[in-house]
Amino acid sequence: MSFYKINTTYEPHKLKWWHFPFLFILILGTIFIIYLRCNPQNDNWKYCEGIIFGTSYHISYNSSKNLNDSVIIVLNNVDKSLSTFNNNSVISQINLNCSNLMDSMMCNVVHVAQNIYKQTGGAFDITVAPLVNAWGFGFKNAENIDSVKVDSILQFVGMDKLNISGNKISKSDQRVMLDCSAIAKGFGVDVVADMFIRNKVFNFMIEIGGEIRISGKNISNKIWKIGINQPVDDILSDNHDLQNIIEITNMSIATSGNYRNFYIKDNKKYAHTIDPKSGYPIQHSILSSTVFAKECMVADAYATAFMVMGLEKSKVFLSKHKELKAYFIYSTNEGENAVWHSNGLNLEKEY
Repeated sequence: MSFYKINTTYEPHKLKWWHFPFLFILILGTIFIIYLRCNPQNDNWKYCEGIIFGTSYHISYNSSKNLNDSVIIVLNNVDKSLSTFNNNSVISQINLNCSNLMDSMMCNVVHVAQNIYKQTGGAFDITVAPLVNAWGFGFKNAENIDSVKVDSILQFVGMDKLNISGNKISKSDQRVMLDCSAIAKGFGVDVVADMFIRNKVFNFMIEIGGEIRISGKNISNKIWKIGINQPVDDILSDNHDLQNIIEITNMSIATSGNYRNFYIKDNKKYAHTIDPKSGYPIQHSILSSTVFAKECMVADAYATAFMVMGLEKSKVFLSKHKELKAYFIYSTNEGENAVWHSNGLNLEKEY
C-alpha cells in the first residue's frame, strides 16, 4: 500500500494567484462592483429632451429599458388634450364650442383645477384665458385694453360658470374659454412620472419648462439638489444665478414668477399673471413663488395661485395646508429682495 505525502512546507515565493482561483474571482468581483459604483456612467441612466407645450423638457431616469419613445407618446397625448395652440385639441374644440366632451386627461386636470379654485377663493382659475389673451400673454394677439374692456370680459370669467358632469363640460356663456397653461406643464410631468412608475422606474428627474418631479436618487446615488433662480427680469431666460439650492427627493417643484414673461408699455411693466378677480396683471410683492407638493400639477397650480394671493394671504393659507410647502422671494417696502419659506425645507443656506 502506498501513501501520498502531504507537503506542509510554506514557500511563499512559489505561490501564484492561480493557486487560489476562487479568491482571485472574489477580488475581481469586488473591484468590478466598486468600479460600477464609482463610475455611474455604467449604470442604466438614460436621457430624453426636446420641445413640448411651447417649451423645453429634460428628463433623466435609471432603467434597463429605453423609455424615450414612451415619454414622447405620453407628452404628445397631453398636448392633444390640453394645448390651446392646437385647434384640434380637446380643450380647443371646447373653446370653439364644437364639442362639450373631455377626454380622461382633461377630466383629471379640470377636477383638480376646480378643487384648487375653491380652496383659493378663485385665485386659481382656468377660465382666465380671455383676460390673458386681452393683455397679450395668451394664445391670441393683445387687444387695446382699458377698464371698460376688462369689466366686459370679467362677465364670462370664473369656474362657477362651468357645469361639469362626468366627461361633459357645459358653459353658461359661450364666450367662456379655458386655458390650462398654469397646470398643464405640471400635469405633463406627472403623466411621465406615472409611466415610469408603471415600468418600475423609481430614480428619475422630469423637468418641463421649469416644473419638476424627482424620485429616488440621482446618477451619483445621492439625494437630488434643485436650484431656485434669482428673480431677475430676464425675458430671454439667460440668467441662471441661483437664490438657493434645496436637497430633496420624492417631491414635485413648480415655480411661478413675473421676471421672464412680461412687457413694458408706456414705462410700465405688465406681467403675465392676471388676477381673475380684478382682471388686471398682479402688482403684489412676490417676485417668485416656488411650491413643493407630491403632484406636480398641484404644485404648478398653487405656484400661480400664490402669486395672485400675495405674500400674507399665501402664508395664512400654507399654515392651514401642511401638505404644501413654499419658498417665496419678495420685494420689501424698501425695494430689497427678501425670502420667506415654509419650515422643513433642506436649504443650503438660510436667509
